[in-house]
Amino acid sequence: METIARNDKLIRVVLTGSESTGKSVLAHQLADYYGAELAPEFVREFALAIGRDIRLEDTDAIARGQIALEDEHSSRARRLLIQDTDLLSTVVYSGHYYDYCAPWIREAARDRRPDLYLLLDVDVPWVPDGVRDREEYREEIQRLFHDAVVASGSPYVSISGSWEQRTELARNAIDGVIAQR
Repeated sequence: METIARNDKLIRVVLTGSESTGKSVLAHQLADYYGAELAPEFVREFALAIGRDIRLEDTDAIARGQIALEDEHSSRARRLLIQDTDLLSTVVYSGHYYDYCAPWIREAARDRRPDLYLLLDVDVPWVPDGVRDREEYREEIQRLFHDAVVASGSPYVSISGSWEQRTELARNAIDGVIAQR
């Protein structure tokens, strides 16, 4: 089992939630604002590279790719690592699409829990991008993310409202974690 190298001084913040909630944009803004390392989302590039719909048998490669990205970026991070997603997303989507998620992925997601989840709400317009395909299931998937975040046991903050409000809520949440360290 691969477990992220724990550095008690490193704060890991993961943006999560349904598709098209502004996770990538906000992750970049937060990383820039804090001068933090940013771990991108693996599955987007994977989906574009394979040129077909993702299948259940792809979830192993997706999870391993996400782990590798997280480990690579956490090794370069000084104080704060912002993640554009984590394995919890693989768990949620695998369950949603295939009604199955490999036990090792669930276990790895548990072992690699962040210091804080920022759960982005679906109260912003859907933006199609060629990879996203579940606009009509957005609220259902959001409930799955909410339940998974709660079950993870990691602290989380729900992020909603205008883009400016989302940024302010996210910064306040991160500032709170930094102040506790």
